[in-house]
Amino acid sequence: MTTKQISYADAGVSIDNADRAVAKIREYARATFNERTLTEIGSFGGMFSGAFPDMDEPILVASADGVGTKLKIAFETGIHNTVGADLVNHCVNDILVQGARPLFFLDYFATGKLEPDVTASVVEGMARACRENGCVLLGGETAEMPDFYPPGEYDLAGFIVGVVDKKNVIDGKGVEPGDVVLGIPSTGLQTNGYSLARKLFFEVGNYKVDTFVDELGTTVGDALLATHSSFLPQIGPLLGGGRIKGLAHITGGGFLDNIPRILPDGVGVDIDRGSWTVPPIFGLMQRLGNVAEHEMFRTFNMGIGMILICSEADKATVVDRIGECSEIGKVTRGNRSVKIG
Repeated sequence: MTTKQISYADAGVSIDNADRAVAKIREYARATFNERTLTEIGSFGGMFSGAFPDMDEPILVASADGVGTKLKIAFETGIHNTVGADLVNHCVNDILVQGARPLFFLDYFATGKLEPDVTASVVEGMARACRENGCVLLGGETAEMPDFYPPGEYDLAGFIVGVVDKKNVIDGKGVEPGDVVLGIPSTGLQTNGYSLARKLFFEVGNYKVDTFVDELGTTVGDALLATHSSFLPQIGPLLGGGRIKGLAHITGGGFLDNIPRILPDGVGVDIDRGSWTVPPIFGLMQRLGNVAEHEMFRTFNMGIGMILICSEADKATVVDRIGECSEIGKVTRGNRSVKIG
């Protein structure tokens, strides 16, 4: 029992800080709104028009993801306006593989002590990526939870909903032997493999985030914070045209776990290891930890952010519309296997 009046702030939660954070992020979110947005920031729920008159049978596609321990690099560098974009682009790519275009995005931001400027910086990155992808930042949750996170750290999750006409769903069912496997380059590690990457650079290699590495042409921190690209601008023009048989976003699990997710029974994929230039960061990490080739391809994207499968007959058209990509393999007979040689 105490005679002192205890407030929420005494417990470590500042409603005033939360209000300041919301004031900073409101305009970022509002700048993503379009004619389908039916509510304002601050509503209990975000409302979005569900009318799709141009589609015969609209299918909603939803996904949720995080940024993983890439956040640790943001904490150490103090750069917070890129991880929000990483989160949005990752989610956009995850629904893109089924042929869906994004409609709206929601986020969850949790921290031990709310710092309005940091929160606003993260959301600015989200809003920027939402605008670039034609996606509305419809709402989110900002949670201040004392004693739950180390000082200066936060966690981040994203939730996306997109739409595709049922007749245009990409599901890999038509993939067959003889089809072509195309690889679209990544801009770095994307958002996966960071626990191993951090161990290799900071524990094994004794690098710091501000160490400049000639081989990388930049600092370790900047190389690891390279933004996870959205592949919607490249692949979007091909959606609905029937030329794409399968798409695989190369995220956690690398080539070996993600490509089989889009293969029907009776087929496999042979990847030609020498058909594209692997960015230097992957070779450096492999040497630092004497990491086996199999482990590299099961953990990292190895410079390929998205896999696209099409017929040999459609290859020229697909390559012309995508632009930068490489033919990295072929579909063969197999048991949803991936062989790298």
